[in-house]
Amino acid sequence: MILLSFDTEEFDGPREHGVEYSLEEGMKVSVEGTNRILDVLKANDVRSTFFCTGNFAENAPETMQRIIKEGHEIACHGVDHFEPKETDFRKSKEIIENITGLTVTGYRQPRMFPTIESEIKKAGYRYNSSINPAFIPGRYMNLSTPRTWFMKDGVMQIPSSVTPRLRFPLFWLSLHNLPQGVYHRMVRGVLKHDGYFVTYFHPWEFYELKEHPEFKMPYIIKKNSGKDMVKRLDNLIKMLKGENHKFITYDEFVNIKTKTNP
Repeated sequence: MILLSFDTEEFDGPREHGVEYSLEEGMKVSVEGTNRILDVLKANDVRSTFFCTGNFAENAPETMQRIIKEGHEIACHGVDHFEPKETDFRKSKEIIENITGLTVTGYRQPRMFPTIESEIKKAGYRYNSSINPAFIPGRYMNLSTPRTWFMKDGVMQIPSSVTPRLRFPLFWLSLHNLPQGVYHRMVRGVLKHDGYFVTYFHPWEFYELKEHPEFKMPYIIKKNSGKDMVKRLDNLIKMLKGENHKFITYDEFVNIKTKTNP
């Protein structure tokens, strides 16, 4: 099973590097990137989960409707990506459910900051995907956390996939910088070991960041961005489909696992 997801947020990368950058400018980048992602998913006939911020949902209603119309799951990703608050999981759910008319069951905290699972449960979420259990200094250093899904305070935790032994992360930055063959081989290893694969990307990765030095984005993020990243995502999906792996939403994964593990 393949759990492909996208942190669908307003682009705030320049602000992280001291560049003044408006929400309107950030939305233009993210909307363009999201539509490029949707084009790839539609061309390959696969579904995924879009973790959306309140800011994105409020400022891109047409794109939100396209995500829903094309059969993808909508989940929550806080309100303001640049200034996340501990209580955003409630407000985010309220905003997105009001805009979409759907019941949202999943959450991912911006920048994968910690969350209080008991409060996530009270807010009505079934799952939380805010953990990258990788061997990376900083907020992703979660070596004591299980690599695969587990329950905590009544909420299913769905960590991003890492390799079994070294816990090498297989998230967005890895696909940018590793040779595609190496990345694909690591993904196959996780699938063989775990039986499923979880990863995530961002819309702004599919924007031509290399053409905007004023953003002051690091090379490892600009590398293979834009159309290059579109091609890399397309190649990854084609490889996985060619090996008969099934793409499912996170909510579907919860249904499958709770039925087999009551």
